[in-house]
Amino acid sequence: MRFFLALPLFFCLFVSAWAQSVDWSIETNGGIAPGLSAESFADRVVPDQRVRKFILPKRIVWETETGLQNSGLVLTPPLGQTSTSEMKNGFTMTKKAGEPCAILLDFGAEIHGGIRLDARDLKALDGQAARTVKVRVRFGESADEAMAELGDRGAGNDHSMRDQVVSVPWLGSIEVGESAFRFVRLDLVDDGTSIVFDSIRAIFTYRDLPWLGSFRCSDERLNTIWRTAAHTQHLTMQNYIFEGAKRDRLVWMGDFNPQGMTTLYVFGAPQVLKDTLGELVRSQWPLPKWMNGMPNYSLWWIISTSDVYRFSGDLEFVKTQHEYLAGLVDLLEKYIDPQTGKAGFPSPFLDWPTAKNRPALDAGTHAMFVIALERTAEIARALKDAELEKKAETLAATVRIFVPDHAGNKQAAAIMNWAGLENPEKPNVDVLLRGGAEGFSTFYGYYMLEALARAGRTQEAMNVVRDFWGGMIDVGATTFWEDFDLKWLENAGRIDELTPEGKESLHGDRGAFCYEGFRHSLCHGWASGPAAWLSAHILGVTPVEPGFKTVRIEPFLGDLDWAEGTVPTPHGVIFVRAEKNADGTIKKTVKVPEGVTWISDSEK
Repeated sequence: MRFFLALPLFFCLFVSAWAQSVDWSIETNGGIAPGLSAESFADRVVPDQRVRKFILPKRIVWETETGLQNSGLVLTPPLGQTSTSEMKNGFTMTKKAGEPCAILLDFGAEIHGGIRLDARDLKALDGQAARTVKVRVRFGESADEAMAELGDRGAGNDHSMRDQVVSVPWLGSIEVGESAFRFVRLDLVDDGTSIVFDSIRAIFTYRDLPWLGSFRCSDERLNTIWRTAAHTQHLTMQNYIFEGAKRDRLVWMGDFNPQGMTTLYVFGAPQVLKDTLGELVRSQWPLPKWMNGMPNYSLWWIISTSDVYRFSGDLEFVKTQHEYLAGLVDLLEKYIDPQTGKAGFPSPFLDWPTAKNRPALDAGTHAMFVIALERTAEIARALKDAELEKKAETLAATVRIFVPDHAGNKQAAAIMNWAGLENPEKPNVDVLLRGGAEGFSTFYGYYMLEALARAGRTQEAMNVVRDFWGGMIDVGATTFWEDFDLKWLENAGRIDELTPEGKESLHGDRGAFCYEGFRHSLCHGWASGPAAWLSAHILGVTPVEPGFKTVRIEPFLGDLDWAEGTVPTPHGVIFVRAEKNADGTIKKTVKVPEGVTWISDSEK
C-alpha cells in the first residue's frame, strides 16, 4: 500500500529531473521546440519574405434565396477563435435537397492570397465518420468570374486554383488559395449538410514594403490611377516579381520592364527586384539560350538591369551580371549586319497585338538593339570594362545607321522614338497620336507615354492616361489589366457587379489572343506603367547619375493646378511640389537628401 502511495511522489521527482535535463528556452534564432533551434534544419529553411493580414468582406454581392441565415454577420469582426460555448445567431448555410446554397462576397479591392473559413458548428452527411462539410470555393477577379463554371468562357485553374472543393472541419479552420481575387463565391456541396461560420476572412499576402514614392495632383482621377498602378505592381511582388498575380505567375523578362520602373519609383530598389533580375533568370536561361526562350526578352533584360543601376547605383549588383552580359553581347553581335546596320531576330516578339505584323516587329526589335547596346556601354563603363564598353558602343553606332519603317504601328513607333530613331517620312509622334487612347496594349502603352513625353507631347500623354487607364477604373477596376480596349466598354457591364440582362460580361466576353474571357488577368504588372510615368514626367524626377548623385527635376503641369510627390533614392526621399502661378509660370519646391544634387533646365 505504501508503494502505491509513493508513486505520485516518484512521478513528480521523475518529471522534475527530466524537465531539468531539457533545454526549454526559446532561442532568439528561431527555436521552435524543447531542445531544438533553427540550426537543426538551417540548411533546409526557405524563408518567406511576405506577411499576411486578414480582411473582412466589404459587401454581399449575391446570395441564394434559400439556405442562408444571418448572412450579414460575415461583414462584422469575428472573435477569431471557434468555441464550444453556446453562441446563437451565427451565419449559417444549410443545403436542402435539390436547392442551391451559396453566397458571393466582395472584399472591396483586388488582393493576393487566399481565404480562411472558421467553422463554429456543422452538420455532416449522415453516417460520415469524419465531421466535415464540403464547401466549394470560387475566386474571381470580377464578380462574373467568381460565378463561372470551369470551362465557361476560359474560366480555369491555370497557374492558380480559382475553383476547388474543400472539407471544413467541425470546430476548426481551413485556409485555401494562392491567387489574385476580389470576389469569393461559397457553395455547400452536399444535400443535408449545414455549417455555422464564426468568420470568413480573406488572407492578404504581400511584401511589407513601404511606399516611399507618392504622387498627388489637382486631378483626383490621376491620383487614383497612380495608386491603382502602384497597387497592381505590389500584388505581383511575391517570392519574386512575376507577371500576373492570378496568371501568369511567372517571371517573363519582356514584361518585366514596366514593372521594374514602377518598383523603382514607388518602392526604391528592393532586394526582390535585384533577385528577380539576377541568379533566378540567369540560371534558368543560361547562355546561349535567350531569356524565356525569346530573343527580344534578352534585350529587355539588359535594359531592366541598367534601369536598376541608374536608380540604385548598386555596383555590386551589376558586377554579378557582368559575365553574363559580356557573353550576351557576343551572342547579339551575330544578329547585326555590319554593312547595313540592320539588326533583328528570325522570330522577334514585341507584344501580342503586333505578333502578326512582321514589319512592326522588325522595326521595334531593331530599335531595342540600339537601346540595349547603349545601356550595355553604360554598365561596362561603370564596371571599368573598356573592351566591353568599346564593343557595345561600336555595335550601337552600327545599328543606328539603319532606320526602319514602323509600318504605322504605335508599338514600333514608340520604341523607335525611345531609341531616337526618327522616320522622317512618317514621324513617330504622328502615329502615336492617331486615335488617341486606342490601338495599343496596357504593356506597350507605357512606352507610348514615354515616347510622347520625349516628343514634347506630355499633355496629350496625360490625356491618354486619363482616358485609357481611367477607363478601367470607371468600370470597377482596383488593379490594371493584362489588356484593355476602350471599345470593350460598348454594351458591357461592370466588373464589380453581375452583368445585367441585355449586356455582355466585360471580363467573360472580352479579351484576345491568349487571354480571352475569364482567363484574362485583371492584375498584370506590365500595366502599372502610369505610376512610373507620372512620377518621371509630371513630377519630372529622373536620375542623371547612377544612384541619384545628380537628379534632373523638371515638373510639368499642363492643365493641372499643382502636383506634388516623393521619389525614393539610395540617399533618402526626394520631395517635389509644383504650383501654377497666376501668370502661368510654375513655382517649384524641392527637397533633396544629403548627397543628392539637383539640376533643372529652367530656373530653380
